[in-house]
Amino acid sequence: MAEPPSTQPSKNAIKKAAKEAEKAQKKAEQARLREKELQLRQREEAANDFAASNYGEHSSTTAPGSHREWIQLAKVEEWEDRLCIFRGAIENARIQSTKLAFLTVSQGLQSIQVVIAEDKENVSRQMVKFAGDIPAESLCIIHGIVKRTTEQIKSTTVQDFEIQAKKIYLVSKASTPLPLQPADSERALPSETNEDVNSPLVSLNTRLNNRVLDLRAKINHCIFILQDGVDSLFQEFLRARGFIRIHTPKIIGAPSEGGSNVFRLDYFQGNCYLAQSPQLYKQMAIQARFPRVMEIGPVFRAEKSFTARHLTEFTGLDVEMEFEEDYHEVVDLLEMLMLFIFKGLQERYSNETELIRKVYPVQPFKLPANVPRLHFAEGIKMLREAGESIEDYDDLTTPQEKKLGQLVLEKYGSDFYTLDQFPKALRPFYTMPSSTDPDNYSNSYDMFMRGQEICSGAQRIHSYEILVQRIRELNMDPEQAGLKDYVAGFKYGCAPHGGGGFGLERIVQFYLGLPNIRLTSMFPRDPTRVVP
Repeated sequence: MAEPPSTQPSKNAIKKAAKEAEKAQKKAEQARLREKELQLRQREEAANDFAASNYGEHSSTTAPGSHREWIQLAKVEEWEDRLCIFRGAIENARIQSTKLAFLTVSQGLQSIQVVIAEDKENVSRQMVKFAGDIPAESLCIIHGIVKRTTEQIKSTTVQDFEIQAKKIYLVSKASTPLPLQPADSERALPSETNEDVNSPLVSLNTRLNNRVLDLRAKINHCIFILQDGVDSLFQEFLRARGFIRIHTPKIIGAPSEGGSNVFRLDYFQGNCYLAQSPQLYKQMAIQARFPRVMEIGPVFRAEKSFTARHLTEFTGLDVEMEFEEDYHEVVDLLEMLMLFIFKGLQERYSNETELIRKVYPVQPFKLPANVPRLHFAEGIKMLREAGESIEDYDDLTTPQEKKLGQLVLEKYGSDFYTLDQFPKALRPFYTMPSSTDPDNYSNSYDMFMRGQEICSGAQRIHSYEILVQRIRELNMDPEQAGLKDYVAGFKYGCAPHGGGGFGLERIVQFYLGLPNIRLTSMFPRDPTRVVP
């Protein structure tokens, strides 16, 4: 019987392993010595670095020894050939050689090239290396001379000037690697029709999951600057016409507008709800003899809608006012309001709009001298003539809304129009029936941008008797929680009034032609997203 093979290593194998171990030990020792020598050399260089005080990490909010005026890059040309100080974020850094590095530094919507060049007075090679190694998105304080360039710098917004750095301090260092590059958010969202394989595309979910970094993109700054413009123009127009801004509760004791699509919350010993709109409270302000009111605030809709134009929380721009003779006084004012906003955006925010449209090309928003105003029946007729199958009192589907918007654009040359006299059955209980056909239509209206609804409004019922009758026709109880106080207010006399509610995010989305409403909400909420 043969003996089993030995499992012990041979003498040659043992010798070979010993040599390998000895070799590895020597290699490690050599590496340790090189590292020690490098550290020693670096300490010596640092000790001999004449520019050591001109760079480094600095956690304070002010530059060492500096009490000078800090500049904004938007006005950098005013500092030509002068020493300036500013704080900015590093977009990118590249070392050209041991003696030269270039930084692209941003501040808001502006960016500028900063040159770090070795000299014998302010900038050492160690400083060049330090600057070139600063991670992207880090915040720095920079001292430097503003210089006009001989050639335009195409990679920055400030193209005729650069800053020759004399000092640079790292205020806040960004971690690496970044989960999202802000530069990726400067590109359009992925779509089935996007065939530009050379542009990396980042999904909307990735952007929203890293929203802080995403919002740093200049296009996003432009979107929210323009959104603030809508807010500002809205108030400017209405304040000039006697409106005051009110603030109504968002926590309510009972569903007030039919009871569906509301968020229910625990509230101490009972339940409460998030308001679907400020509608009833706006009218209660009218009851209280506030003749013209506006509100800007959150609106909550518990709708499981996953479309590109729906959110579960959005910002409502609401208006309510008394009128003298006819509810079209309200419609006239709302149309003038929107024209004022559109023209204000064109005149005051053209730079932001231009930057956004480089990423999302869309035809400029077309405005007429007079806003087209169609009776609902006329809109139905136009759709039928275009081949749509729709009944007289049917609500419009989203494709039908867009189709009608295209038809209005072709006929009237306008991206904005009003559809008046909606069917009575499609409107809430507080809507006044039409004076010409009270059985079928109502004194109500919607307003549209690029064929999509941005406003719903109406004349409200101001008669206690008619309101109670209408509530009961809809099998509701005027004494129910959430309605009782509202209804009772009409017992004491109330002026004829009407109003409307706009969606701020939709106005911005449709004006700019953006593909998704979530781009216009800083931290959007939808059925699947409640963070960040």
